[in-house]
Amino acid sequence: MFNIGILGLGFMASAHIKAYRLIPGARITAICNPSGRNLDGDFTKVGGNAGDPNGIRLDMSQVTAYSDPAAFLADPTVHVVDICTPTRTHVELALAAIASGKPVLIEKPLARTSVEALRLVHAAAQSGVIAMPAMCMRFWPEWAWLKEAIESGRYGRVRAARFRRVAEPPAWGRTHFLRGDDSGGALLDLHVHDIDFIQYCFGRPRRVTASGFRKVSGAIDHVVALIETAGGATVSAEGSWCMAPGYGFHMEYTVNFEQATADYNLDRGADALKLFTSGVAPQVLRPAGGDGYVGELTYFLDCVRQGRAPRTVTLADGASAVEICEAEERSIVTGKPVDLSNGGLV
Repeated sequence: MFNIGILGLGFMASAHIKAYRLIPGARITAICNPSGRNLDGDFTKVGGNAGDPNGIRLDMSQVTAYSDPAAFLADPTVHVVDICTPTRTHVELALAAIASGKPVLIEKPLARTSVEALRLVHAAAQSGVIAMPAMCMRFWPEWAWLKEAIESGRYGRVRAARFRRVAEPPAWGRTHFLRGDDSGGALLDLHVHDIDFIQYCFGRPRRVTASGFRKVSGAIDHVVALIETAGGATVSAEGSWCMAPGYGFHMEYTVNFEQATADYNLDRGADALKLFTSGVAPQVLRPAGGDGYVGELTYFLDCVRQGRAPRTVTLADGASAVEICEAEERSIVTGKPVDLSNGGLV
């Protein structure tokens, strides 16, 4: 049995709590929020852009509430720390968790800058503490299917791939998301999902060329990027918080293999993933598994149980994703491509 302590009590904490309830051997025993919000365990009014819309309520007779992170981390009954706080706070809180010797999961993006993210990479490596960024798309069944399809080569090479993740401005995050200095805007908070998945499937980009603009946060809130990969596939990604009210949240990909086209669109619900191949009627694919939150948390706890460092996604991957987003921002500002072939920070 793992006793889980959750630090930060907004939408992502709510999503993680729902996921932990589906994982045998995991239980929430402590929560912490310096602001005091939701320390009563009532998440029924907490919302976001994806996942189960039904609110939850913790049985606080089984959970200790803290407003002081230091006291929370010192609680000997907490075995694993799950950090769901605003991006700007990730580094110092994660460093404290690492110093406490407790395994730690850190919500994306790993840090506000790649330089800060690298501090976590080095600290975890030096301490030997198991730490992982919560890049949930690597564990989403339809996206994990795509990764396996690319690696297996059963449909031939990928010739082109397009990823799209767009939404109206995030109203559920109080003021955090709309302060670009803190959140990094849509570029770093939303688009980073697709950037991480692209590097997962195609390797670290050689070069990025991007255009975009600022609108709601002061940081880049709309980005369209062309990503040059080592394998030669034409890869693009669009991310935005700039859609008009009522537009909602949309997530999709289209990948053209030599012998097939895979198309995922969240709007299609249970029929989200379709496969098109020559001479065969279009297929609806429903890969097994829960949502990405269940997948990533199950994997993380398995790593802790086995005492091994995560391999499906690492802190270095999380830092690299931030660095690629920063390169896109430079491209937007300068109007020029940005070379990443020198290896970067990580």
